[in-house]
Amino acid sequence: MSENELVKLFSSSFPFWNELSEIDKETFCRSSHYARFEKGTNVHNGNECTGVILVKTGSLRIYVISEEGKEITLYRLFPGEMCMLSASCVLNSITFDVFVDSEEKSECVVVGGCAYAEIAERVPQVKIFALEAAVSRFSDVMWVMQQIMFMSMDKRLSIFLSDEISKSGGDTVNLTHEQIAKYMGSAREVVSRMLKYFSSEGIVEVSRKGIKILDKKRLRAMAY
Repeated sequence: MSENELVKLFSSSFPFWNELSEIDKETFCRSSHYARFEKGTNVHNGNECTGVILVKTGSLRIYVISEEGKEITLYRLFPGEMCMLSASCVLNSITFDVFVDSEEKSECVVVGGCAYAEIAERVPQVKIFALEAAVSRFSDVMWVMQQIMFMSMDKRLSIFLSDEISKSGGDTVNLTHEQIAKYMGSAREVVSRMLKYFSSEGIVEVSRKGIKILDKKRLRAMAY
């Protein structure tokens, strides 16, 4: 990306942009790079300081891994959104390892973590934005934890499928049972068993093409 394209992107993404000096703006641009990730690529691995990731196209999945190797998806990012938890050198209070994978072919711009952290130490608005961006995601994280701890599997799966078709605007969820299990922090066998039950009730139709929702009204009733 050219410097002019970066400036345009940063001015629309960072509310503090106009508060920065010309030198700091140049530092932001010099420390940033355009990155293209294929589907399934690991974008951020654990507690390394990758930097602030801005999504231009595609989608990213942010997740944690338990000691037993179980993945729990915290939230997903789509075009126009950014990941601040991938910049551990900016948010020293983040003490847990967060992983980021590309869900599909994605284009991103990554702002170097060290450069962001250095400017944040001198410009309060930059530090405040980082903290607010991280805190704003904790409501998503708490919602995930609430589902895992307090909700039955049929309700959790109903919520997930309802959310997916709401995002796509269609009636088919094009995900494998393994992918759904990762998103929900469950096991593939459990997801497959529950989908088989949904299918027997006429709520969904499961095929190699995906999971087609046959009865949206009943699915939403189960979710809420």
